Amino acid sequence: MKNIRKFENFHILLWLVKDICWVTLSETMGMFMIVPTISFAIYIAWLSRADQAELFHNLAVCFWISANSVWMFGDFFYNDSFREESIVFFILGLLCIAWYYFKQLFSRIIIKS
Repeated sequence: MKNIRKFENFHILLWLVKDICWVTLSETMGMFMIVPTISFAIYIAWLSRADQAELFHNLAVCFWISANSVWMFGDFFYNDSFREESIVFFILGLLCIAWYYFKQLFSRIIIKS
C-alpha cells in the first residue's frame, strides 16, 4: 500500500496541472493532460484492487476525473454545453461509493443478526 501512495501523490500533481490548464483556458495542454491523469487514476485503481475500500474509492476518482474531463472539453470547445454529459460520470462515481457503503452496512447488519 505504501507503494501506491507514491502514485497517488504524483497523480495529484497531474490532476492539478489538468485543472490549472482548464481555469487558464490552456486548451491544448488541458486536453493533453486528460490522458495521463485518467491513466494514472485507472492504474491506481488497478493496484488497489485487493482492498475493496480502496478499489471502490479509486474507481470513484476515475469517474470524477472523467466527469471533469468531459466538462472541461465542453467548456473549451462547445460553450460549456457538456455539463449534463459529465453528470453521468459523477453519478457513476457516486454509485461506486454508495455500493461500497451499502455492502458495508448490509454486512454489519447480517453479522449482528
